[in-house]
Amino acid sequence: MLLHAIAAVSVMLVITGTAMADDDMERVRELRGTESILPLSDILTTAAKQYPGKVLEVELEEEHGQIIYEVKLLGRDHKVHHLEIDARSGRILRKGDH
Repeated sequence: MLLHAIAAVSVMLVITGTAMADDDMERVRELRGTESILPLSDILTTAAKQYPGKVLEVELEEEHGQIIYEVKLLGRDHKVHHLEIDARSGRILRKGDH
């Protein structure tokens, strides 16, 4: 299961060209191993449904005890969207445009 999760994250990063820091990758592997967070592929699918475009960067953060994927993407509207997505539920918590 853990190897599948690692492979899925690695493949998704290659497919999307997403940049993710090495320490974030280690944290994703650790949390996916315990099934504490959703797979990155699920998170990116959620983001793409509401904000289609190209994923530019993904970071994993912990804020006030909540694990969050921060996703930066270039939308079809040519705006950069910053999304904060709950890593456990996949719910979009916050969105900002630039």
